[in-house]
Amino acid sequence: MNDRLLTHLRHVDLAVPDYPGQLAFYSGVWGLTKIAEDSGIAFLAAEGSPEQYIIRLRKAAEKRLDLVSFGAASDADVDALAGRLTAAGVRLVSQPGTLDTPGGGYGFRFFDIDGRTIEVSAGVQARYERHLGFRLSDTLTHPAMGEAMHFMRINAWHHSMAVAKGPHAALHHISFELRGIDEYMRGTGRLLRAGVEKIWGPGRHLAGNNTFSYFLDPHGNTVEYTTELEQIDEDTWHPHLYDFSRPEVADQWGTANVMNEFVASRSFNDPDKGVFVAPPV
Repeated sequence: MNDRLLTHLRHVDLAVPDYPGQLAFYSGVWGLTKIAEDSGIAFLAAEGSPEQYIIRLRKAAEKRLDLVSFGAASDADVDALAGRLTAAGVRLVSQPGTLDTPGGGYGFRFFDIDGRTIEVSAGVQARYERHLGFRLSDTLTHPAMGEAMHFMRINAWHHSMAVAKGPHAALHHISFELRGIDEYMRGTGRLLRAGVEKIWGPGRHLAGNNTFSYFLDPHGNTVEYTTELEQIDEDTWHPHLYDFSRPEVADQWGTANVMNEFVASRSFNDPDKGVFVAPPV
């Protein structure tokens, strides 16, 4: 029986006070394309992705992570996962049904243990013609922290999500994959020339073997350009323990600025408040 019902990461939804500034950043220097906008909500797509959108921005009084959306292979898998979560006592935000976001589809939403909203969907129309089942890929350790970060996968790509220790529950970063080293370096250079604050990089991580350049968006969310993420043989793969205090684990190339407490603190982000509570009327 296949208990891995998720297939990939679809999109991340952000609420931001400076909506025009965030929209200008992501549709300008960051390189996404605005495909729809209405009443303070914008949907942004990536040229190399078949997903209808990968970032949704919403104008709001407070900065927050609105939602993280994952894909499933079929409506039946969506129903099966909803049933599995309900049986485990997980609170559903909505029952499986038709979605009214771009591309449609069939899905449901639930709260994770920190009160954030997670969506699972199937049957979402592609832009082109053509319990959750995560598996552990690798773990970063540190002498002062013990196990510091777990890389989790839902397919043969090394990771689709990572869970890390931090001072509070928060979105750490969103990663955007580019189509090769040249595009990655040109994108990194474009952001540097535009004066966007770089936190860390360029370099290449050991876990996942992917390149990295981390920047701050106008609201202080950490966003990453990357490429060449490792694909693994899931039948033979065994998770590693990597000591993150070793320089070659953080950056194989040795080209990035040194990872230190200052760099780490810049990417902690603001505390995520979890469940959305509507203001009194």
